[in-house]
Amino acid sequence: MVRPPRQGLGKVDNCQVGLYLAYVGRREHALVDVRLYLPREWANRKRRRQKAGVPPAVRFRTRHELILEMLDERGPLLPHAWISGDDELGRCAWFREQLRSRDECYLLAVPSNTAVRDLRAPDPPYSGRGRRPVAPFTRADRWCAALPESAWQALEVRDGEKGPLVVQVAWTLAQARTGGRVSDVAEWLVVFRERQGDGSWKHDYLLSNAALATPLAEFARVFKAQHRVEECLRRAKGEAGLADYQVRTWGGWHHHQTLSLLATWFLTQETRRGKNADPGANRPASAGADRGPAESVLAVPPGGADSPQYESPLAAQRGSAPLPLATAQAVAPAAL
Repeated sequence: MVRPPRQGLGKVDNCQVGLYLAYVGRREHALVDVRLYLPREWANRKRRRQKAGVPPAVRFRTRHELILEMLDERGPLLPHAWISGDDELGRCAWFREQLRSRDECYLLAVPSNTAVRDLRAPDPPYSGRGRRPVAPFTRADRWCAALPESAWQALEVRDGEKGPLVVQVAWTLAQARTGGRVSDVAEWLVVFRERQGDGSWKHDYLLSNAALATPLAEFARVFKAQHRVEECLRRAKGEAGLADYQVRTWGGWHHHQTLSLLATWFLTQETRRGKNADPGANRPASAGADRGPAESVLAVPPGGADSPQYESPLAAQRGSAPLPLATAQAVAPAAL
């Protein structure tokens, strides 16, 4: 899962934008890579680049390109079944296409105003002349508001500090229009809602290219595991000073980030050894000892692997072909 940190300062200020890649497994989670975003106005100014020590080989790349670079470098080393991220990633049709071309299974947040066409909705009546009409595009939040209460299904995700963590979910197969581009494949539109303290509902909208056989509980586990990224950032800031720096050079920023991530990983390993009933004081902590089975996931775990009825969707999700729109419309009623 990749998320740029966001802070509301209430004013205009100088800052650096870091893009972080996190790996979330069944037992632990950690930040595994980082990229510094170089704005276009910086990339095109030679004197400013020299003053900040930006290497000559570094060129302007969008945040999505930097994220794909991290996935291409780290993905083969980290067995995973899902890619997850916030709406900065999900709103970009090109980014989702790139993930599909890499045979990645994604669950990406999108803004509430994302235009979607419900492929399960009946087409408008045909007058007998011209093209047959199809269901119109509508905003995801308006599609959600029109749902009957019977469309929502309660799912227990995992145990929380105050009892079982329960969310409500609704879904459909949809054709999305994001960034002015209409997708040529069908995607899941998955909406989660949770009751807030004031009685209102908080909604989260996501798009996915997962296989039709994917259970809704799997989406819920993936969605809730996204919060592990925030935990990774809080832990790195609180225990290893990830955000406590005043640097003005390219090398200085990367040195600080690297040392903070290494220190955070070391402290995590020591904490886990301290909780072990037989920590093995004479045995150093090693990556091999913590490496989970092939079901471990980049960014979000498949979850539920301890259940005797669970069948890992890894093989089915990675490498599954995109679902054509016509096929989606034909099979959607049967998939309910």
